[in-house]
Amino acid sequence: MVARKNPVANDEKRTNTIRKPHLRGRGPHFPILDSIVQYEFEPGYVAFTMPSPKRIRVQVGPMIVADTTKALVFQESDHLPVYYFPMSDVREEFLLPSRTTTEDPFKGVATHYSLNTGITLVEDGAWRYLDPVKGCPPIQDYISFYWPKMTHWYEEDEEIFVHARDPFRRVDCLPSSRRVQVILDGEQVADSRRGVFLFETGHPVRHYLPISDTRLDMLSPSRYISRCPYKGISNYYHVTTPKKRHENLVWYYPEPVHEAERIKGLVCFHHELVDKILVDGVEIPKEATAASDGYF
Repeated sequence: MVARKNPVANDEKRTNTIRKPHLRGRGPHFPILDSIVQYEFEPGYVAFTMPSPKRIRVQVGPMIVADTTKALVFQESDHLPVYYFPMSDVREEFLLPSRTTTEDPFKGVATHYSLNTGITLVEDGAWRYLDPVKGCPPIQDYISFYWPKMTHWYEEDEEIFVHARDPFRRVDCLPSSRRVQVILDGEQVADSRRGVFLFETGHPVRHYLPISDTRLDMLSPSRYISRCPYKGISNYYHVTTPKKRHENLVWYYPEPVHEAERIKGLVCFHHELVDKILVDGVEIPKEATAASDGYF
């Protein structure tokens, strides 16, 4: 009998990357995974960059402070994706060195900058890692901006919100004739066979329904709005049952981004906060999300 070689035991094939060369065929098929380096002090923690072919712009007040087609998307364990801009595509004359520094074990010491466009001043609005730690991707020639401190962000000519879009996240909006019933305080507040089911990577399925298939007498407009990088700007309704008023329980996108066009004007109930949602008579298990604790 011929003994089979154990590729894992072959020292020549051992590397410090997240995926060994002999396992490349096991997918998913993202070549970037073959070059991700593990941190010696915490194996399993992942940090890597991906080039973005999109034109990314950052605006402060009326001024564009960064405009590039060579941005990096920085992916890191337990973090949202972040755009990093090459210094050559940043208006350096707007940058003012700050006394603020922060330290991160997986990236190093960050030098911070304020931005002064001559019209608008933003304190500590950007940061750089001039000497990244071992294991961190080479980002020393790049800079990033604090998202909420900037006035607008654009991918090509579309405004985006909250954070950089994750290239590993997908949103599918699929029409469904399955019956959806929403129960709140023992009352049926929605019943529809004309819904659109939204499947978003890493999130519970959301059931968007025509507002005419809900208890309109229980809905009242809210002034609250929220933003999503993958769907756009949402508005809300309160729901009042004979037992209680539930604030901001229902949301809808009056003008969603193109990829979510099918949910335009449809309403969605917070599954985490209603009694239950039934699909074809079967109760859908609730998943824990930030909304479970009332944070939207």
